[in-house]
Amino acid sequence: MILMILPCLLVVFILYLFYKFIQQKRNQSCYMLDYECFKPPDDRKVSTAFAGEMMKRSNLPLEEYRFLLRAIVSSGIGEDTYGPRNFFLERGTNSTLPDSRFEMDEFFTETLDRLFSRSKVSPQDIDILVVNVSCLTLVPSLTSRIINRYKMRDDIKSFNITGMGCSASLISINLVQNMFKSHRNKFALVLTSEAIAPNWYYGNERSMILTNCLFRCGGCSMLLTNKPALKKQAKFKLKCLVRTHLGASDEAHSCCKQQEDDKGHLGFYLGKDLPKSAARALTRNLGDIAPNILPITAICRYVLLANIQKFGAKYLHIVVKNKVNMNFKSGVDHFCLHPGGKAVIEGVKRSLGLADDDMEPSRMTLHRFGNTSASSMWYVLAYMEAKKRLKKGDRVLMIGFGSGFKCNSCMWEVLRDLDDKSVWEDCIDNFPPKSLLNPYLEKYGWINDENAASELEAILES
Repeated sequence: MILMILPCLLVVFILYLFYKFIQQKRNQSCYMLDYECFKPPDDRKVSTAFAGEMMKRSNLPLEEYRFLLRAIVSSGIGEDTYGPRNFFLERGTNSTLPDSRFEMDEFFTETLDRLFSRSKVSPQDIDILVVNVSCLTLVPSLTSRIINRYKMRDDIKSFNITGMGCSASLISINLVQNMFKSHRNKFALVLTSEAIAPNWYYGNERSMILTNCLFRCGGCSMLLTNKPALKKQAKFKLKCLVRTHLGASDEAHSCCKQQEDDKGHLGFYLGKDLPKSAARALTRNLGDIAPNILPITAICRYVLLANIQKFGAKYLHIVVKNKVNMNFKSGVDHFCLHPGGKAVIEGVKRSLGLADDDMEPSRMTLHRFGNTSASSMWYVLAYMEAKKRLKKGDRVLMIGFGSGFKCNSCMWEVLRDLDDKSVWEDCIDNFPPKSLLNPYLEKYGWINDENAASELEAILES
């Protein structure tokens, strides 16, 4: 009798362990229920004329003014991007603490109100709150302001992240992903933005004035859960997330940082080693995430061809013009790339061997909204959704860069056909335009002419 019972108990025990394993895996899933990008009022649009006037008011020396005009002419940014409220007031870039608070409050209030209304999730249901804004620290923190505004529960787990740069939103999602592994059936909010109002640079160092013309206002709020019952309502499922940090390298660590210039003006330094560090971080990151997202056939093909190429170059002295690229399109349907600028977009395009069509969402986002730091990728994702390109089963690869130097990437699986126009609703039918003629090029294209110096002097004197 005992000999009969023991095998039965063993089978039951094995089935129980298998059930617990399946349940644990289900509860560790990370679903994106919804997200909401922020669009400031139209009276805050940074037109070509307004941008030129702001640069003129900066009282830059002639050559630095010329350098800045050249940068904005080639930036790929249009004139429908947005600036903070104080830029349009009499005090201009001389921001106050209330200006910084207003910029953040306006963003999270508008996006969270819409997110709660659309998802039918109450603020009191939120278990985890993560906010990332790199260049602003308030006391009480931004998470505390949100908790107070929406009267959230007193046992909420809140995290306020700063200093992470343009890749911060994926760091925040990684934090939520890890918490979901030990906390079942939870809701999490992730808010990502950047404070533009208090970070205007007043000096004339070329490596620091670029940020004055490249960054724009924006932000995104995301609602995530690990509740299996809500899978059918979710838009995306997080498949994997990889973070690469080159901070141990002095070169990578110091190529992109906040610092004071020789005259004590605080600003954001972009060094000459930035492109090199970004390329290294991207290569390392793609090497780590590739086995998780690509079919084994694509990886084997790449390894084989790369080794054949190395053998030919070393022993047969064959000159290699183009290195073999891993075919990421074999495992990815859409590429959601950080629109940090034309150079960033083109660099990633070359590294991944992508076509112009793959880069369209990032280029259009840069043109329409500019570089909104860590939230930029979500405007790119919203563009794909507004264009009705995201279908059930599609795989979306996100890649972001940040100071430190960091490169973070993740893969999302689309769980249902998506067609919400959201932040692109009023203009998506006009994109992509027949011609991406840069309005700054039209107005300031003469900056590259031989007689540009005399024209600049006339402008600065007027």
